[in-house]
Amino acid sequence: MRENTLMSAEVVEPYAEALMSLADSQNLVERFGNDAKELLSVLKASQELQQFLASPVIKTDDKKAVLRKIAGESLHRYMVNFFQLVIDKKRTAFLTGILKQFLALVRERTSTVLAQVTSVTELNQSQRDRVKEQVKSMTNARDVELETTLDPNLIGGVVIKVGSQVLDASLRGQLRRISFNLETATS
Repeated sequence: MRENTLMSAEVVEPYAEALMSLADSQNLVERFGNDAKELLSVLKASQELQQFLASPVIKTDDKKAVLRKIAGESLHRYMVNFFQLVIDKKRTAFLTGILKQFLALVRERTSTVLAQVTSVTELNQSQRDRVKEQVKSMTNARDVELETTLDPNLIGGVVIKVGSQVLDASLRGQLRRISFNLETATS
């Protein structure tokens, strides 16, 4: 497992840095960031697409054709060219990692933090804004990017993770803390 992680880092980081270098040189960091988010969203939504792109038995030209179809007119042509290079170099299994690492570089560049928010139901805009303000005050970041997931086991509230910090404001977390306090009080 550790070896795979090391191998992944050795592949992912140089490609992400090369993409950032290209974005910088063309003054397209924000555009490439949006394109990367869009492609990540498509990959996240389709396990079949991830398997197709990662498969060593699928022909390179077929992978490129599918990527061009997905990209359509929405992705910048330099991004499409970059992804075709990733396919040519047989690194498509690392595409998600490359995109995530690139987005981490974009966030670092723009003083933006990623907050992973887990809630029972989808947050409305007002709730999203309150979470962003809370995270800004916790981290002194200029901007906050939210990555949301749903978990019905929380019962209510939210869990916010920023880096290694976790703010558990869920009903399940409150019940767990009450239970722990009761156990400690009776021992």
